[in-house]
Amino acid sequence: MSRLIAIYIDADACPVKQEVYRVAERHVLKGVALKILVVSNSPIAVPRDEMIERVVVGAGMDEADNWIAERAGRGDIVITADVPLASRCVKAGATVIAPNGKPFTADSMGMTLATRNLMDSLRSAGEITGGPKPFAPRDRSSFLAALDQALVRLKRDGFG
Repeated sequence: MSRLIAIYIDADACPVKQEVYRVAERHVLKGVALKILVVSNSPIAVPRDEMIERVVVGAGMDEADNWIAERAGRGDIVITADVPLASRCVKAGATVIAPNGKPFTADSMGMTLATRNLMDSLRSAGEITGGPKPFAPRDRSSFLAALDQALVRLKRDGFG
């Protein structure tokens, strides 16, 4: 009996929730056991489906991040653009994918965190650094491919 794959979505600003539902549904139809946990600070609409659970946490600054980080581990997938959360989940062994499809890995986390902290410092000092690039259709298709590959890999490794 393999362990259920949990997909945690850091949902408050996630532009790919519908894509997660579609890819997950395709894998469930192939017999993969998974659960999607849509974690947010305020209630958001989720499809009525047994595999999807809405989790509303407190309104505090990192409540959703903490909830996800305390639960995600090996055999799970976390969808987030939040670098500190990604770092915590990668350390716990989870597969972490940004909404643009970019995987967060143990190898890439050091540089990713350093860049984030540098940009944060520049913004705090009044430097204009611009925000992230706008979300593009290419990002959506990269995300779909990355999530699909992650699920295939976890299934091959005995999860789901």
